[in-house]
Amino acid sequence: MQASQQFKTISVIGLGYIGLPTAAVFASRGVKVIGVDVNARAVDTINRGEIHIVEPDLDIVVRAVVTDGALRATTVAEPADAFLVAVPTPFKEGFEPDLSYIESAARGIAPVLKKGDLVILESTSPVGATERMAEWLAEARPDLSFPQNAGEASDIRVAHCPERVLPGHVLRELVSNDRVIGGMTPACSAAAAALYKIFVEGECVITTARTAEMCKLTENSFRDTNIAFANELSLICDQLDIDVRELIALANRHPRVNILQPGAGVGGHCIAVDPWFIVHSNPEQAKLIRTAREVNDFKPKWVIGKVEEAMAQARMTGADVRIACLGLAFKPDIDDLRESPAVDIAHELSSRYTGQVSLVEPNIETLPAQLAEARLVELDTALAEANVIAVLVAHKEFRDLRSRLKPHQRLVDVVGITRA
Repeated sequence: MQASQQFKTISVIGLGYIGLPTAAVFASRGVKVIGVDVNARAVDTINRGEIHIVEPDLDIVVRAVVTDGALRATTVAEPADAFLVAVPTPFKEGFEPDLSYIESAARGIAPVLKKGDLVILESTSPVGATERMAEWLAEARPDLSFPQNAGEASDIRVAHCPERVLPGHVLRELVSNDRVIGGMTPACSAAAAALYKIFVEGECVITTARTAEMCKLTENSFRDTNIAFANELSLICDQLDIDVRELIALANRHPRVNILQPGAGVGGHCIAVDPWFIVHSNPEQAKLIRTAREVNDFKPKWVIGKVEEAMAQARMTGADVRIACLGLAFKPDIDDLRESPAVDIAHELSSRYTGQVSLVEPNIETLPAQLAEARLVELDTALAEANVIAVLVAHKEFRDLRSRLKPHQRLVDVVGITRA
């Protein structure tokens, strides 16, 4: 049976930075897609053929598939042949994984499940989360059998397939990247691979659900550890009066060295969160992973210290200090503020220096609630008002910043975008 015939209707639960592009790509291949989200405003926006997030070319695809009737959004789950769960997986106090969104999604789709359906957890999750999702589904639908109690003969097939795309390149990487597919049984894996082959041009590599879960955590922990090395190096070089970026450029001339660039910390829902899932489940063994997280979590505090050093210098001139924080997203040229170190820095500075902090983020129109004490302004306004300027994100709008600075202005550039 062809995949398109096997899966006539697909439901994507969670229409955020991963769910909406995934829904749009499936719909662009001629499959009927029902998107589900608890955010009624997002649902209404999508049904108008518009998008509520920033991702290059996504608006064009969504407009086309909504106009064609291939994609429709709703707040309540409806019957489908396959369900992709792409909801948040944050952590609680003490870095304990919070699976409440997955549980809510599972219980939301359970009433509309029928024999033969496929349920895939795409959310980045701690090891064992896919099995837990299957348990929640089984509790809600005792009339159906699931892999943990029926094996290959189960009524519902369950698998894990983590996303591994780069914001700003999601549409391309959804299609071109390999996918790691971990079914709870071989039959579950085969069904999930058939589904993704509707649009995936990369290889669909089969493994177990637990290995697939750990694979995504491993990928992001590896990246977090490498970023921590660069960030720690920047702290050391600051003490030794060495240009860390020049040093890295020189070291990277070694044929087997590839040091990353330091920044304001590490953000985003994945790299800033996923390593803690490993640490929480294996606290005695995950020593290096924990240390990397601690290094990267410390970096925003160091940045605040550098801003206050610049403020002290500005005060020596008798200036009435005004701070401009440039960039709030967790990476350049997107609107995603999740776990962003720049948001943490801006929040702390605006709390300490009420009325003295302006924020520039060209990719958003309103500030999140935790930044209510600051002002969101255009770059020209910030540069006209501020005498301490902190560049926290390397947005393209800031590339010619150095030429626009006045002699009295103090610059704190932690991302190296103004480096000559």
